[in-house]
Amino acid sequence: MPTSSENNKRIAKNTMYLYMRMFVILVVSLFTSRVILQVLGASDYGIYNIIGGVVVLFSFINGALTAATQRYLNFYIGRNDQQKTHDVFCMSMNIYIVLSGIFLVLAETVGLWFVNTQLNIPDGRMYAANWIYQFTVFSFMLNLTRIPYNASLIAYEKMDFYAYLSLLDVILKLGIVYLLYISPIDKLIAYGFLFMLTDLVDNIIYRVYCKKKFKTASYHWIWDRGLFKELLSFSSWSLFGNAANIVAQQGLNILVNIFYGVTLNAALGIANQVASKVVQFFSNFQTAFSPQIVKYYAEGKKDEFFKLIFRTSRLSYFLMLLISFPLILKIDVILDLWLVEVPKYTGIFCQLILIFYLIEALSGPLWMSIQATGDIKNYQILMSILIFANIPLIYICLKTGMPVWTVWGVRIFIDVITFIVRCIYLRGKIHLPLGKYVEDVLWPVFLSTLLVLPLPIIFEQMVENKYINFIGSISLALVCTAIITFYVGLKHTEREKIAAIIKCKIKR
Repeated sequence: MPTSSENNKRIAKNTMYLYMRMFVILVVSLFTSRVILQVLGASDYGIYNIIGGVVVLFSFINGALTAATQRYLNFYIGRNDQQKTHDVFCMSMNIYIVLSGIFLVLAETVGLWFVNTQLNIPDGRMYAANWIYQFTVFSFMLNLTRIPYNASLIAYEKMDFYAYLSLLDVILKLGIVYLLYISPIDKLIAYGFLFMLTDLVDNIIYRVYCKKKFKTASYHWIWDRGLFKELLSFSSWSLFGNAANIVAQQGLNILVNIFYGVTLNAALGIANQVASKVVQFFSNFQTAFSPQIVKYYAEGKKDEFFKLIFRTSRLSYFLMLLISFPLILKIDVILDLWLVEVPKYTGIFCQLILIFYLIEALSGPLWMSIQATGDIKNYQILMSILIFANIPLIYICLKTGMPVWTVWGVRIFIDVITFIVRCIYLRGKIHLPLGKYVEDVLWPVFLSTLLVLPLPIIFEQMVENKYINFIGSISLALVCTAIITFYVGLKHTEREKIAAIIKCKIKR
């Protein structure tokens, strides 16, 4: 059994690989997004985002099964049961193959009807929109059957693979940008087709790597009725939570499309893209910790289990704050520098989405803890009811003529309530020491945030020179966040470990 020190080293190494991957993707995405928006234009970029959103609506089913696959692989690896781990992989693949067929039928009937009759697509672009829809459906099916392989990589904590595959993604995405410029066919159709090919290449590499690396990731037909019931039971309740999250996110996009058209979808698409890159700072961190959270629970190590949840929650928030605060402060200037043409409302969408994900950074380890138990029925019902409330509230806001940015204000409001209810529920369900959580996580987070804000905001308001204002505001935001979270947000032992690592690097 690995020691706590070995686990920490492995987590640190995996986090490093995930951050290498994230950095590469971030740099390339910033460049390609700018060029793609310039080549396609705001209208076609909006069409691509809203069509992709329709397909993603169907993903609540596979999202539920992903959670089940990941949880059971982590659990049986924690138990060191290779046969059961292999059975989970094969049974999951059986389910995904069937699910792909069901998805195809739904996508080519209900989905196709919705795209052609309900969405607000500009005149003359429905032909291209239908091609984009078909490419997206095919990519979705490919990625659906890749999930057991992806879950195996995370369960076995082989995060270096993601870093290496990112290098290939860089080449492919840069190739897409070049080919878009010289494409003799419709640019939007070419863009959808090339991204579908990228997904195809990625899927082939995933499968080849996993089959060679893990004995438990070699698929063959088996049928384990008991395991099927376990996976389906876990998935059926995860279904509520995934459906709620997908409907809240994509329902928001669709409602904005119905009320305002594809130009506002372009603004939302850019804002979501900015946020998604920033979110990777804490999601990669949490991905590295996720297997250990489940394994500690499987091994019955409750003290280590709660300590890891608290540490992951607190550090995830600080990582998100370090990156998001400078962006929130100067987002309009950054967008002007980054993009040739910035769609209206993009800046305020970015700010609100980043605030939303600050709350999500705290929440991630909490829902990981309940998934580790395998008993998620009541939790998912409760959370889903709260999250589904986004859609009627957003509809009311848009119908009554409130500003379009209030849609994300609603999401933040619901997310705060959901976080509070989640904490109270976990106190009863897994005996989460709520007082300790407030002391170790919420208080340091609240105090650090309160201390970080004033100086950069005052500087940003007082300095008139735009160049000094921009550089100074971002620099102050980064420095203040780093210093205050180090001395106020971290525990003494954590500061000592970080200081030791820095000293070691300097000596080298």
